[in-house]
Amino acid sequence: MDRREVVVPAGDMDRQRDYTQRLAALFQQLGHPPLAMVDTYGCQQNVADSQRIMGMLQEMGCGFTQDAGRADVIVINTCAIRENAEKKVFGVVGQLVHAKEKNPGLTICLCGCMAQQEAVAEKIKASYRHVDLVFGPQALWKFPELLYEVCSGRDRVFSIRNEHGTIAEGMPVVRESAVKAWVSIMYGCNNFCSYCIVPYVRGRERSREPERILAEIRELVESGFKEITLLGQNVNSYGKDLDCPMDFADLLREIDRIPGDYLIRFMTSHPKDAGEKLFDAMAACDHVAKQLHLPVQSGNSRVLKAMNRGYTREQYLEKVRYARSVMPELVLTSDIIIGFPGETEEEAMDTVALIQEVRYDALFTFIYSPRPGTPAAKLPDPASRAEKQVWFDRLLDAQNSISAGLHRAYVGKTVRVLVDGGSGDKTWPLSSRTAGGRLVHLKGDHGLIGSYAEARIVDSNTWALFGEAR
Repeated sequence: MDRREVVVPAGDMDRQRDYTQRLAALFQQLGHPPLAMVDTYGCQQNVADSQRIMGMLQEMGCGFTQDAGRADVIVINTCAIRENAEKKVFGVVGQLVHAKEKNPGLTICLCGCMAQQEAVAEKIKASYRHVDLVFGPQALWKFPELLYEVCSGRDRVFSIRNEHGTIAEGMPVVRESAVKAWVSIMYGCNNFCSYCIVPYVRGRERSREPERILAEIRELVESGFKEITLLGQNVNSYGKDLDCPMDFADLLREIDRIPGDYLIRFMTSHPKDAGEKLFDAMAACDHVAKQLHLPVQSGNSRVLKAMNRGYTREQYLEKVRYARSVMPELVLTSDIIIGFPGETEEEAMDTVALIQEVRYDALFTFIYSPRPGTPAAKLPDPASRAEKQVWFDRLLDAQNSISAGLHRAYVGKTVRVLVDGGSGDKTWPLSSRTAGGRLVHLKGDHGLIGSYAEARIVDSNTWALFGEAR
C-alpha cells in the first residue's frame, strides 16, 4: 500500500482533537463529573486499543468506573476470534438495556474486531437498539468524531466501512500500569490462515515508522517502565511496507541500544516469518527477553497446509532447534487448535507428539471454533464435538505434565523477577514474572512493586512458581 494512504494526516488528527474539546464542553453540561466504563475482550492489541480509547475519553474530561450504573459512556471493545467470546459480548450488551432504562442519557458503544463484521453490526442495529455507536478497529482514531455525532444528535452511528486500515500517530493513551506497557509496532495481517477472521476485520499489514516506535519506547523507559511488549498480528512481518530497509530483527537491535533497566517482549510471531536472523538478534540483545511465543497450531503437516500456515511440521521443529541452540535458556510457548475441520484422531495425536518433543513451558489451547466468512468454516467436519474433546483432554494431560516438570526444575534456584503488583493472597502477597514470563507468586514487601527483585523459588505447580524475595 502507498504509505500516503496509510498514515493519517496531521490535519485529520487535529480535527479529532477539536471534536474532543467539543465533547468536553458537552459533558460539562451534565451537572456532574462524567464517568466512562471501558470493557475489553480478546488479545493484547485490544487492550492497547482500549488504552487509547481511555486516553481520548480522559481528554474529554471523563473519569473511569467499572460500574455500568454510574457510567455516562460505556465502550465494549470486542474480540471475534472464537464463538464463545462473541456470545459473551452479546450477553453483556444485552444486560446493558437495564442501565439504559435507568439512565436514558447513557451512550453505549461497541467497537473492536467483532463490531467490524457486517453481520454483527446488522444484528446490533436490529436487536440491540440501546447501542448508540458501533465502529471497527480501522475507525478507532475517529472515535471523538463518531461519539460527537451520537452525543450531539442522539442518532445511532455505525462506522464499519471495509477499509485497508491506517496508522494514526499521536493518540492519547491511559496506561493502567506504571510498570508494564504495550507498544503497537504494526497493525493488520496478510496471512489469511484459513480459520482466522483477523485479516478481514483488521485490514492489511502496515508498519509504524521506526523513529516513532523508538521515541515511544525511549519515553517509556525514561518514565520508569520496566517491561515493554511490542504488539502486532505478526511482528515478524514488520517493515515489509516501509520505504526504509528495516525488518523486525533490525528493529529489536535498534531498541536494544536505548539505555536503561528494562525488558522487551513481543507477540505474536508467525513461524513462517521467524528465522535465524530474528533468533540471533534475540540472543544478542541484552534487553530482549529470551522468551518466544511461536504458535504452531498443529503438529501435522497436512493440517498445517489446510490451515494455510506456510510451514511444515519439520520446518517448525528446525526453527525451534536453532532458536534453542543460540538461546539455551529460551522459554517457549505456543498456541494449539484441536479439531480443525477434517482433522483425524491420528493427526490430532501428531500434535500431542509434537508438544512432547518440543516440551513447551506453556500452551494456549483451543478446540476449533468456526468463524463465518473464513474458508475453514466451509470445510466438511466429520469429527464430533465429543471426539474433539477427548483429543483435547489428551493434549492438556500431556502439556500439564510437561509444564509441571519444567516448573519443578526451578525449585531451589534464585531468579530475577519483575514485581508487577499485589496478588490479594495473604500467603503470597506479590505477583511477579521471570524474564522468561513465568508467573511467580511471591512473599515480600509491597514496596517491591514496580522493581526487579531476586526470588528464591521454594515451590511450584503446573501453572506457576512460588518464591521468597531476597
